[in-house]
Amino acid sequence: MAEPYLRMENIRKSFPGVQALKGITFDANQGEILALIGANGAGKSTLMNVLGGNVIPDEGKIVIGGCEVKINSPLDAAKNGVAFVHQEMAMLPTMSIVDTMFISTFPTNTSVIDYKTANERCGAVLKRLGCNFDPGTKIRNISPGSQQMVEIGRALLSDPKIIIFDEPTSSLTSREKEHLFEIINSLKQDGAVIIYISHMLDEVFQLCDRAMVLRNGETVGGGMIKDLTYDDIVKLMIGSKQIDSYFEYKQRPVGDPVLTVKKMCRKGVLDNISFTLCKGEVVGLWGLLGSGRTEVARALAGLDSIDSGEIQVCTNGHLHPVKQSEMKNSVGMVTENRREEGLLLPMSVKHNMSLANLWKLTRGFLPFIQSKLEQEQTQKYVDRLEIKVANHNQRVETLSGGNQQKVIIGRWLQKNPLIYIMDEPTRGLDVGAKADIRKIIAELAESGAAILVISSEIDEMMSVSDRYLVMNRGRIVAELSRDATKEKLMAAAAGAQ
Repeated sequence: MAEPYLRMENIRKSFPGVQALKGITFDANQGEILALIGANGAGKSTLMNVLGGNVIPDEGKIVIGGCEVKINSPLDAAKNGVAFVHQEMAMLPTMSIVDTMFISTFPTNTSVIDYKTANERCGAVLKRLGCNFDPGTKIRNISPGSQQMVEIGRALLSDPKIIIFDEPTSSLTSREKEHLFEIINSLKQDGAVIIYISHMLDEVFQLCDRAMVLRNGETVGGGMIKDLTYDDIVKLMIGSKQIDSYFEYKQRPVGDPVLTVKKMCRKGVLDNISFTLCKGEVVGLWGLLGSGRTEVARALAGLDSIDSGEIQVCTNGHLHPVKQSEMKNSVGMVTENRREEGLLLPMSVKHNMSLANLWKLTRGFLPFIQSKLEQEQTQKYVDRLEIKVANHNQRVETLSGGNQQKVIIGRWLQKNPLIYIMDEPTRGLDVGAKADIRKIIAELAESGAAILVISSEIDEMMSVSDRYLVMNRGRIVAELSRDATKEKLMAAAAGAQ
């Protein structure tokens, strides 16, 4: 049997207060798609960042093609044939596709950038990916799914032998996802080592050959996909933790309306949006990509303007019209992109959780934060939400995705708004973290909060909602009760009568 092309042996890495990797050993073969699976915080990203040169391990060795190599930077990784397609795309919207792809590796001709060669190579990669864009097109003018293809194209430029895909389908449509799988299978046929990180187990079973499961920085199991079941992998991911009870929906009494939207319009985006949200109610807002669901959320939070319509909010037991700019006083919003819009990544957990509540943390008119009160509030919600942190001063960028999402929710719990808007609250989270977020949503509703939930994962949205609003092309086309089937929601979202 041939030697594995890649072997990572006894990889250890610690951060302040956290042992992220505890001696992980694994190998991967050419022409194989290896699924790397684990709960948020299991160590997947840290392990792959070691291979990608973004994290230097405390101990261990890496063998590629039979030779031990030292990878201390992304440049070292690239020289050894390793490419990393990150989940969080690092792109400047004002740059062109060709500039984005070649940002650090432009071909030159006598010390001058050779744009002719760069455009030709960029065009060839785009064609391979099925993208018909001019290389000079600005990043801001293409969809998130197309931006993901540019990110993949950037990785393929160096003809890598090992390619790491970290949640590559999180911003793709179904058609784009199928096309990506074709590309990955093509790379597999060409002999590349593919490491595929995903929380979407249906994708793992559809695409991958073998799986390795991490938990708490250790390898806990795995095997050939054909020999594993969904339950096998979930049990390995969460260990003894039971999540079935977290998934159980419990009907709650619904109170009086706290939000009424009447004929809300924004030219070309929203068309006569009208609905009511009641106290203690979770309403799922469902629609296909581009249906306008996020635009509704942003308008209600006062982030995007509207052209016409009326918004009424309950104050002192009665509904009263409010200006859109005043909605921030009543709404707490968990945005769909937590890293770009929800968090200040270099700042601490404590400061991120305090952002919406600063006025309560100051003393009188003095512009100084009461540190003791801030610490107490942070600890209260760290405990309540079971956020895994070394200490309150830990930078939020070092947390797992699930814990980052809990920090944002903790921020709004401190403010205690009348209405919560949760846009993709479980995106990119593992099954355990998703269960935790579902439980939090249910507890908020039981306490009397009104919640609008948006999710591109229909099962997620249906699991927590009391009723559903379905959108298509900027309009609400159906209002359905909880007992509606998934097929009925999909048909309404697709415009079927």
